[in-house]
Amino acid sequence: MHGEALFFQAFIYLSAAVVSVPIAKRLGLGSVLGYLIAGVVIGPFALDLVGDRGQDVMNFAEFGVVMMLFVIGLELQPQLLWRMRGPILGLGGLQVTATAACIAVIALASGHSWQVGLALGMTLALSSTAIVLQSLTEKGLLRTDSGQASFAVLLFQDIAVIPMLALMPLLASATGHGEGGAHGANHGGAWVAGLPGWGKTLAVLGAVGAIVLAGRFLVQPAFRFIARTRLREIFTAAALLLVIGTALLMTRVGLSPALGAFLAGVVLANSEYRHELETDIEPFKGMLLGLFFIAVGASIDFGLITSQPASIAAKVACLVLLKFAILFVLGRAFRMGLDQNLLFAFALAQGGEFGFVLFAFAAQNGVIAASVASPWIVSIALSMGLTPLLLLLHEKLLRPRLGTRERQRATDAIEAEENPVIMAGFGRFGHVVGRLLLANKIGTTVLDLDSDHVDLLRKLGFKVFFGDASRHDLLRAAGAEQAKLMIVAIDDVDRSLELVRLVQKHFPHLTILARAFGRPHAYELLDAGVDHVYRETLDTSLRLGADALRMLGHRSYQAQRAAKTFRRHDEESVRELAAMRHDRGAYLNRARDRIRHLEEVLQADLAVPDRELDAAWETVSLRSEPAPQKPEGSDAS
Repeated sequence: MHGEALFFQAFIYLSAAVVSVPIAKRLGLGSVLGYLIAGVVIGPFALDLVGDRGQDVMNFAEFGVVMMLFVIGLELQPQLLWRMRGPILGLGGLQVTATAACIAVIALASGHSWQVGLALGMTLALSSTAIVLQSLTEKGLLRTDSGQASFAVLLFQDIAVIPMLALMPLLASATGHGEGGAHGANHGGAWVAGLPGWGKTLAVLGAVGAIVLAGRFLVQPAFRFIARTRLREIFTAAALLLVIGTALLMTRVGLSPALGAFLAGVVLANSEYRHELETDIEPFKGMLLGLFFIAVGASIDFGLITSQPASIAAKVACLVLLKFAILFVLGRAFRMGLDQNLLFAFALAQGGEFGFVLFAFAAQNGVIAASVASPWIVSIALSMGLTPLLLLLHEKLLRPRLGTRERQRATDAIEAEENPVIMAGFGRFGHVVGRLLLANKIGTTVLDLDSDHVDLLRKLGFKVFFGDASRHDLLRAAGAEQAKLMIVAIDDVDRSLELVRLVQKHFPHLTILARAFGRPHAYELLDAGVDHVYRETLDTSLRLGADALRMLGHRSYQAQRAAKTFRRHDEESVRELAAMRHDRGAYLNRARDRIRHLEEVLQADLAVPDRELDAAWETVSLRSEPAPQKPEGSDAS
């Protein structure tokens, strides 16, 4: 596409998105289904506005999936992986293994070789990371038990794609050429063309190792150097360069570019530039991901569907039903509630975008014939299109009857109360604040996103409403136009920042009091214009430190004054350092100066002689001291 043709194609895709997605959202269908429908409408089957260029756009749009996998990798800090090791290895590992085994057995019974059966099983065991995460996030369900379980399974699947891709050439070499006959043409993998199966496997492992080593020893120092320029556009360019470079490397060895981006994100998960990278990539990711969904809809081969309608329908039905049954059984085994288990099974009961990659790779290496792969590629695309409908079915029909029910209409009850405080999140942090306000007769409207948690809180007597506080309509229904304070106590950094921006835009009169997990989160809240930021561990840490000082012989007034001095100094430091944190050198120098200054202030305070007035309120020491003796000759009273 060149010149005017390029602009025309861009106009068609953007018009389809702008028209279809708001309509789909208005009808309660979700943005993903809106994108898919838009792709079908402009595709060859309907208006034929994209024609044969649809596949070219698909190649470009897949970069949205690449960026999404990079952002997911950035979120996978080692402590998160360790905390989720049970669901990732247990639930995710069992889902992939059980689904692949069942499909492989069915393929063997249908007359395929064991190589084809294993390739089909591995490929069809995967689900759509893009559609599932987008749909759950949009509905505010990602932080629920089912949302976290889905994320864990998707994470395991994304990691499992690496050994699956490495195994494909070995499956081909096991029979010489596989069921597909001679090897397909190489559309990529230029560096490994002509290598035997074991050589391609070594090349794959070498590329993965190169990404890990480069990310650990080269990329982070490079970002420190670039950050010193203090030019945001150069940092954005460097972030895009990193994603494109890793994607290109994977393509050269015949693998999915999304895998390289995912690995690069994992390697940089502990980088001090993680949040900046996420912020820079997010706009590109969102636009390209929408384009990817449109391209999936436009690339569905309706000619193949009309020529084999019964076969395609049977494949889609068998795939969805088999995966749903396996997921439901695993959810019950992991003791998920019925409503959460149903959502978990519905969310992941489809094929995934990596299925396109694996089928193409398997055909390229001669493992699967094109006549076998093509109907399954169409079936995967159709199953992906069914996912938003399945989630809508669960939301509208099943959850109200089988799951945690909202017995109160939040809008009617809340509008009548017109509470001065709205609180988002009632977990380990928010419930302390909420109970203090409620005990002092301060009307508080509490919103929480975990349906099981809401159910438990209601049983304990708290009036908590299930819903996503980052939704504008829900905040309005909760009385945001009449309230005075907005307390942000949710346990997700990204969602808290999203909520803050929403409140500032639509309800600027609300005073925001926001919970922060630590300095990085506090910096972002301050950048967003929040004046009242409360780091969740600061007060408890200072209490512990003051108690430790008393136990080591310091007087109570000294310990308390030291804690108050530390707090005042630390809060000033956070506000000052927030403005210079992107310049690592200046940040570290100023941080060292602040630490040294605080130590000098506290040590100087110790040198001040005991103040009687300060000591007078130390009741413990007063109780332990003997009563003063009366002067001789005084009258007894």
